[in-house]
Amino acid sequence: MIKKLLIVLVASFAIQAYAQEGTASPYSFYGIGSLKFKGTVENRSMGGLSIYTDSVHVNLRNPAAYVGSNLKVWNETNRPVKFSVGASHNSINLEANSGEAEVSSTTFDYIALSLPVGKFGFGFGLVPYTSVGYKLEDTEEDVIQNRYTGEGGVNRAFFGFGYQITPKLSAGIDFNYNFGNIQNSVVEFLYDADGNIVQYQTRENNRSDLSGLNINLGLTYKTMLNEKLELQTGLTYSPKSNLSSVNERSFATIVINSLTGQEFVVNEFVADLGASGLDNTDLTLPSRLSFGAGIGAPRKWFVGAEYTLQNTSEFSNPIVSIENANFVNASNVSVGGFYIPDYNSFSSYWKRVTYRAGFHFENTGLEVNSETINEFGMSFGVGLPVGNVFSNANVGFEFGRRGTINQNLIQENFINVNISLSLNDRWFEKRKYN
Repeated sequence: MIKKLLIVLVASFAIQAYAQEGTASPYSFYGIGSLKFKGTVENRSMGGLSIYTDSVHVNLRNPAAYVGSNLKVWNETNRPVKFSVGASHNSINLEANSGEAEVSSTTFDYIALSLPVGKFGFGFGLVPYTSVGYKLEDTEEDVIQNRYTGEGGVNRAFFGFGYQITPKLSAGIDFNYNFGNIQNSVVEFLYDADGNIVQYQTRENNRSDLSGLNINLGLTYKTMLNEKLELQTGLTYSPKSNLSSVNERSFATIVINSLTGQEFVVNEFVADLGASGLDNTDLTLPSRLSFGAGIGAPRKWFVGAEYTLQNTSEFSNPIVSIENANFVNASNVSVGGFYIPDYNSFSSYWKRVTYRAGFHFENTGLEVNSETINEFGMSFGVGLPVGNVFSNANVGFEFGRRGTINQNLIQENFINVNISLSLNDRWFEKRKYN
């Protein structure tokens, strides 16, 4: 089943990765966009918790999870190939002192495949790492002064492997290739002495094509505390790295259709960024450390907590200078878990369903007008068995708030609906007879 779906889904995702606007958040105006990559639907349904690992679910946050124990139902001779694909729909209510607005976006979130090879495990896939998508207006006394629009983002293709050092301890590494582009424009509105908008306006366009490599290191450790309880711990670390940015800037005189808002270029010229050394720049991707622990009964329940620290203060983007915003170190706390009434039940389908829930609190690392942009969210979801006993369809819901209305900022009240397929298949089977 996985083999039949893989080629179609890879092609579909590759096309969508360039075409979609993965966010409608005004805070994607800053840096290289809003962080899009938050793990699988299973992770997000547990408040973003990513320390739990097993042999039948893909874990995109920790490369040590590419390995695992062989399954008892297969006489402990093998474990399945794991394939996962996810998508989401995000609805946001934007609230400010001046009013409210509703925006939404629908995107693919990831596609990944994990292959078992003895004590090794290999994984590869594609995820949107950050997304840019906004349309903002700067007004004074209900008169538009500037209009800002942006789109694009950074995608991440990854290849990694893990190794089972002992039955309890595993390690892994991901090699990530980051690529994409960010496009933004600002239109300055001009008025005559009577306050009427003039015929011609000025527009500045900027485009940055981004690319670069980074790595993600991971460790997992699990052990039985007694006959029923298992301890699981996880740690990941991504060192600081750079993205290469090839930049373009142009200025244009435009006419705006008052009915449709469409912009028509009258004349345009390209700025010489090479003269100021801004045609090719480097952006810093900050280091990231995450660790956590949890306990549970295997195939029954699990609860855990995870803390993430990201040195966002290291972020720099020479091509963009914003006076009222800066970056500080970011942090995130996730708490969550799951419950399965009876994973092996033959009498009740709903007893085999996985029920997940959690919450998270995040300091995004962004400060605007001296206000820290924080995010709080609660989530829950279900894993519905499909096909064989190891595959499932996952549905998750997130409710939360990002930002504030203080200092004339915007508060986002969001509802996210996340869906995924987590498919398993047996590709490599030892023959008992020649």
